[in-house]
Amino acid sequence: MSNYDWKFSTIGGMTRVNIEKGEDIRHLDELDEKLWTVLSCPVSGMEFDEKTLKYIDTDHDGHVHVDEVVAASKWLTSVINDPELLLKKEDAIPLSAFNTENEEGAKLLKSAKQILKNLGLKKDSISIADTSDSVAIFAKTGLNGDGIITEQSTDDEELKKTIAECVASVGGKADRSGLQGADTDSLEQFYAALAAYSAWKKAAADNKDAILPYGDDTAAVYDLVQTIKAKVADYFMRCKLANFHAGSTTALDVSVTRIETISDKDLSACADEISNYPLARISDNKMLPIDGRINPVWQSTFDKLNKLAFEKEFGGASEISEEQWNAFVAKLAAYEGWIGAKAGAEVEALGLDEVNALLKADRKADLLKLIDDDKALEQESTSIDAVDKLVHLYRDFYQLLCNFVSFKDFYDPDEKAIFQAGQLYIDERCCELCIKVPDMGPHNATANLSGMFILYCNCTNKVTGATMTIAAVMTNGDIADLRVGKHGVFYDRAGNIWDATVSKIIDNPISIRQAFWSPYRKLGKLVEDTINKFAAEKDTKVMGDLSAKVAAPSEAKPPFDIAKFAGIFAAIGMAFAAIGAALAGVLAAASELKAWQWPIVIVVILLVISGPAMIKAWLILRKRNISPLLNANGWAINAGGKVNVTFGATLTQIAKTPIVATKDPYADKKPWWRKLIDWLIIIGIVFVICWRTNLIFKLTGYLEVEKEKPAAVVAPAEEPAE
Repeated sequence: MSNYDWKFSTIGGMTRVNIEKGEDIRHLDELDEKLWTVLSCPVSGMEFDEKTLKYIDTDHDGHVHVDEVVAASKWLTSVINDPELLLKKEDAIPLSAFNTENEEGAKLLKSAKQILKNLGLKKDSISIADTSDSVAIFAKTGLNGDGIITEQSTDDEELKKTIAECVASVGGKADRSGLQGADTDSLEQFYAALAAYSAWKKAAADNKDAILPYGDDTAAVYDLVQTIKAKVADYFMRCKLANFHAGSTTALDVSVTRIETISDKDLSACADEISNYPLARISDNKMLPIDGRINPVWQSTFDKLNKLAFEKEFGGASEISEEQWNAFVAKLAAYEGWIGAKAGAEVEALGLDEVNALLKADRKADLLKLIDDDKALEQESTSIDAVDKLVHLYRDFYQLLCNFVSFKDFYDPDEKAIFQAGQLYIDERCCELCIKVPDMGPHNATANLSGMFILYCNCTNKVTGATMTIAAVMTNGDIADLRVGKHGVFYDRAGNIWDATVSKIIDNPISIRQAFWSPYRKLGKLVEDTINKFAAEKDTKVMGDLSAKVAAPSEAKPPFDIAKFAGIFAAIGMAFAAIGAALAGVLAAASELKAWQWPIVIVVILLVISGPAMIKAWLILRKRNISPLLNANGWAINAGGKVNVTFGATLTQIAKTPIVATKDPYADKKPWWRKLIDWLIIIGIVFVICWRTNLIFKLTGYLEVEKEKPAAVVAPAEEPAE
């Protein structure tokens, strides 16, 4: 049981605790969780600094819970001197506000001063702008506690060069200073690659004759052989087949027909086609010419091989056998095995001399010590991050409490709740209660439970191409012109303009006044729809009859049936008689009313028609609540947020037009005599009603309408007794 003296107030139909002073924040851990308005809210999707919420969300589950808010309040009030400062919601905290009697507060003050020093600032406060740019804070620092060293981390030129070569060879890691550097893993990988590459190159040097039979040209010879290896094998197989069957030589050799098909083309562009021809002309001796008798596409390859290896290997011979070729290829097997076992490729670009120089210098231990020196500052650097957390909470924590412990900001006309995304202008109104909708699924299931009239709008920002969906709550005005597909303009809290289109409507009463007129609107719509349907059916029938008459041959006109028309006129007469009788009954009943009874009758009639709709609207409006909308967005609302009629009127502003002095030049114009006739008809109808109901007589004493008196009943004469 808390001994703290909490203050409460009733707002939004609920009794809520007031957070009015710093001591209230200090004692949040004593507030019963059942009295909190919100139990959980999402980290993203609100008009609130997401970074602040992430600092509070210590379990990183994407939601802020009561225990996390309490923990943040305890930490925050312990590291500053006066929690009353939190109510100012300023983005800069004075250095004098740090609580140096608290160990962590003292560390934070030291880190704050270090940040200002790193930034070259001399002032007595630190702001979010100062702490947010970590790159600027650490830009001139060599050692910053992240375990990554850069060229700025040392004055030793040899170490600077080694760090740069490590980053260039195995890749760098982003240092807090914004530069690329090396950590322990990078250095281990770098020196392992140096050793592996050096050993690999040494293996070739120790067995040079076998691995590098052609010296420094061995690699080029090997690559050329790989290029023509398959083509040479194909040539020798063709020679074997020709020797096997003499008649196949023509088929195996290049045919004149194939050459003729490309002869009229630009042959320099036909290299791909020519390369598919045999490597050389098929010979009976199964020898491969290595001089100028090679397919021209492959001739340059053989020229290079002649220069690099064939002259040395075959002593200037003009052709070689398959056995000679295979022996030549086998001579490269050792090189092939060595190149396949290549190691330390990451550092190959440094060159063997530089690799061996780095290994000989052996500065690895010095670099690892430099990393250890950097890591030794980890706690200090972490404290610098904690300063950023502090200034964010210093500015935003009280605002969060006004939207979490209570809904103070929502019900305050001068503030906006963190879930209010902006303003929607539509149908001569401005909706203040607009909420972002990350997922329509939950809204489809629960939004109607709010009892509010909701416009779901798809919004597009034409500048950035971004899209989003909002739920705009309509709490004032009329709904006659609100429909799916209607366009409006949405302004977010940052002032950005979005094109909005209504995609869905949750229909609920807006006000008692709107509910009063709803039966008449429905009746008017029913009549309009009926007339439109009747007119459409008649139009279809007329067009169908006309088409049938054009298509069908003319028939003789039937004789006039007077009996039929007499029946029609009789039916019409009966209908008018029934209407007249009904009107006569109404007038007869009205004539019995006294003058003071007329307003009562009219009010009763209106209540009979509109009363049920008004009662239903009142029942819904008194329970109108924002909680289902927030629940659909992932909030856990503990105490409802009611939106009664009075408060709802403040959430939707209706356009107020001034009195127009000028006349509309396009207004419908009637001649004076038409207006006179209209007024005479109206006056005549009113006069007849007042006359027939004896209202004129009751007011003036004249023009009494005498009512028929029932005939007297004459008693039968008594017969004389006999």
